[in-house]
Amino acid sequence: MVSAQGEVIREGKVILSRLGIERVFSARQPCRIALEVGTHSPWVSRVLAELGYEVLVANARQVGLIARGQKKTDRVDAETLARAARFDPALLKPIRHRGEQAQADLAMLRARKALLESRTRLIISARGMVKAVGGRLPKCSADYFATKVKDHLPQMLKPALEPMLTAIAQLTEQVRGMTRDLKKLAEERYSETALLSQVHGVGLICSLTYVLTLEEPSRFKRSRDVGAYLGLTARQHESGEQKPQLHITKAGDIYLRSVLVQSAQHILGPFGSDSDLRRWGLRLAGTGSKMRKNKAIIAVARKLCVLLHRLWLTGEVYEPLRQERLLTAAA
Repeated sequence: MVSAQGEVIREGKVILSRLGIERVFSARQPCRIALEVGTHSPWVSRVLAELGYEVLVANARQVGLIARGQKKTDRVDAETLARAARFDPALLKPIRHRGEQAQADLAMLRARKALLESRTRLIISARGMVKAVGGRLPKCSADYFATKVKDHLPQMLKPALEPMLTAIAQLTEQVRGMTRDLKKLAEERYSETALLSQVHGVGLICSLTYVLTLEEPSRFKRSRDVGAYLGLTARQHESGEQKPQLHITKAGDIYLRSVLVQSAQHILGPFGSDSDLRRWGLRLAGTGSKMRKNKAIIAVARKLCVLLHRLWLTGEVYEPLRQERLLTAAA
């Protein structure tokens, strides 16, 4: 605890539970509190806000005094947070946590992702074991892997692989069940996902992840700010006349960024439908190197997140070839 004059007036520890926090802070006069973003910061910030405190959740990676400090300990970090909060809260680059309901709904998406990753690892392991004895399993979709390869298992590997196939089949059913639940959730609670799904290549998972992660479209002054928020804009490190071209920042939510990149890959892929976004991305990719095509995918993902925010904010009907129509009308 730091006074208005900058003097440390108290140090201590708090039991990290709702009861422990309420026992310490409910008897005190509400003031400004700074926390580091982390696993516990969402619920801790909500509890403190309920007690009347002004809560700042600091992104420690953006606070140079913490991230690049020569002496980094929890005690030093806590005092640094307190002094920065006293001097200028903007120095902490405070973030905004999503609501409790949105956090619970987003957990369903991430649980589904974890199930898919577990199934993928099992499939890769099964194929690798069969290759090691000179065999090969037939190519098929992951959804039908357990049934398609059942009759192609080498006799000597059946004791090892049959339990894996059973686990893969169970994971597939669980993924299908969660997908049905998510579809029902989107229809009943997040109807705005229908606006985002107008864009070909943006499905249930992408639109629902986008809505739950951003939660409120009006929090961004411009739609273009969403690209920077999700880490899809290039880092900057200018010095004098030097303006090097750097990689994207990769800030923000990793899962949403990966889902947007997957949608961009579909838009630019062989099954993508004709649209202004696809044409722009293909021109950017050209017939050049793989690096140039990868840059085009990231650029399309950035434009896509801006487009989705605009559709969400305005509720407009999406026109895939709007620029083409405007150019034709002008001609």
